[in-house]
Amino acid sequence: MASRDDEQRVQEAVRGHVRTRAFAEAEDVISAVLSDPGVREARDRVEAAETELGMELCARLQPFQDRYDQAVAAGDADGLAGLCAGKHGRWGRICVLPDGHETSMEEPHWGRNSEGRPIAWVGSAPDDW
Repeated sequence: MASRDDEQRVQEAVRGHVRTRAFAEAEDVISAVLSDPGVREARDRVEAAETELGMELCARLQPFQDRYDQAVAAGDADGLAGLCAGKHGRWGRICVLPDGHETSMEEPHWGRNSEGRPIAWVGSAPDDW
């Protein structure tokens, strides 16, 4: 006869397995959708537009990138805390504009991509999206 603790451990293990399996199935579906040629083409067009807009805004917004770079180099937590929370971490993007810029300046997010090129984007996604 199993003890109450054993029964609870089994139930927790089953829940963990079900959750892991659900995440794996969701990742499979997402991978299949993202590998579709039409989706890849759309993503490429969006990335090209974001890169073009980033370049267009570069002269005006580069001082924000410079301030960000200086704050990172100096370990200035207060300087970094005042930045926009908008990011697309999976693609190496961090918005370097001040918090609230989307409403006050009516600007998209702006920063550099993982290759160091200026990029602008609308909206935010979690780091692991």
